Amino acid sequence: MATEINHIKDLTSNVALRKLMKNYYLKAKLAKYMFKKVAWITSGGPVELLIAMGIIPIYPENHGAMIGAQKMGPELADVAENLGYSRDLCSYFRVDVGQAITKKSPVKGLPKPDFLLCCNNICGTVLKWYEVQARYYNVPLIVLDTPYNYDGPIDTILDYVEAQFKEIIPQIEKASGRRFSEKKFIEVGEKANEGIKLWNEILSIGEHIPAPLSCFDAFIYLAPIVTLRGTDEVLVYYKNLKRELQMLADKNISVIGEEKYRLVWDNLPIWYKMRRLSKTFALQGACLVADTYTNAWADNDINADKPYESMARAYAAAYLNRNTEQKIEIMIKLIKRFKADGFVMHSNRSCKPYSFGQLDIKDEVTRRTGLPGLMLEADMCDPRSYSDEQVETRVQAFMETIRERK
Repeated sequence: MATEINHIKDLTSNVALRKLMKNYYLKAKLAKYMFKKVAWITSGGPVELLIAMGIIPIYPENHGAMIGAQKMGPELADVAENLGYSRDLCSYFRVDVGQAITKKSPVKGLPKPDFLLCCNNICGTVLKWYEVQARYYNVPLIVLDTPYNYDGPIDTILDYVEAQFKEIIPQIEKASGRRFSEKKFIEVGEKANEGIKLWNEILSIGEHIPAPLSCFDAFIYLAPIVTLRGTDEVLVYYKNLKRELQMLADKNISVIGEEKYRLVWDNLPIWYKMRRLSKTFALQGACLVADTYTNAWADNDINADKPYESMARAYAAAYLNRNTEQKIEIMIKLIKRFKADGFVMHSNRSCKPYSFGQLDIKDEVTRRTGLPGLMLEADMCDPRSYSDEQVETRVQAFMETIRERK
């Protein structure tokens, strides 16, 4: 049996990441003393606009992931549930309501926003979530609406979203008291593109056999490209991370010890079980070499010649805003690109847009590739919807299927 070695933990980039994110949250906490504005923004939102205007972006979803990883989800979700919010609602939303009231979290709660910027390209829940928080903090809510792409061609959608970008800029100026500079915006967009290119190259290192990183590592390394996309700090960090990971690949070092099988993951991480899941698969000789979640931030492209048009395309065509056939094709491309032996799908109780249709996607991916898939029922942030015994039994049975095929 393989054993998990995980040379990843020894990388100096890990120390750099902790420092980068600590400074990020510290600046946000001290924003009012530095005459800075803070905006809460959805994970699929146009952060380049905020960075270009010197506004500090805060992501409640990233914060929710931290809460989940620290196993604080049930305590904070209970606060929201006691207010009458259903447990069937997104656990990120529930813990965000809980942290706003209690100020409990790994970073002792988020700083009060000056305004909220909501883009609904990831789900419809975020709109109601941000309406709740805008009322709680009594601050403006700015919305970027991105219609769902049902059947492919999106020219009409792009025109609609592009027009909105030009409409929300004056709203951001009014809410923040800062002037928008198109020159600065294009500069930030170019840095964002460079960061996205580096992120794609980092994920591509997982193509190496054996893989020097897994999706469990990528889930952690994702934070800067989501949170601080378009900044110099991200470029410095990812250049160093890429260098260190490439060194491991050049030495044929596997992140799990002995890599026998390669798998692709679909959906968000199960934050509170990342380490245990990583070990469970590693003990079976399986490495999760790629995933749909982190790759969703690897394909944006903001064109300096057409900044608004390209921005509209980047945000309207986000992974969760695409139809089922496109998701099937993306999954198959990842399987082929990373030479996977099968795939694992997290049926996420919280994230309905990511999880609806997964059974159809699973069946169709298997039909087209001939590879087996495993479905795990859980929740990204709330461990009350998870069973260690059930998951480990399913993983063992799934890996037996893969071994028989080999």
